[in-house]
Amino acid sequence: MKWIRGVGMAISFTKTIVIQLTKEIADLESKQVNAKKKKEQAQAKINQIQRDMKLSQSHSDLSSKMSRVNKLNEEIKTCDRLQRDIAKELVAKKAALKLNLAKATPQDESSS
Repeated sequence: MKWIRGVGMAISFTKTIVIQLTKEIADLESKQVNAKKKKEQAQAKINQIQRDMKLSQSHSDLSSKMSRVNKLNEEIKTCDRLQRDIAKELVAKKAALKLNLAKATPQDESSS
């Protein structure tokens, strides 16, 4: 009877891990979408600034816009790094989830 109780506890513990991993994966996927949107917005701002630069006549205005473009390019690089980091973390979490789901499914090897 102790063996069955231990298995039940192990399954319960695994279920808790699966639930936690599922939440973490959903959170990471949400962060990934947000980083992608932020990158797209920065790219759209750069495109707008570049269109505006064609109309600019003063040196200071052009300089200001170039500075803004540089800052937005840095923001895009940061978003790219964040997306790569999130992707790596997602791969690890999904692998852990797959492993724990395999543990949680009962095996019928001992029923012969």
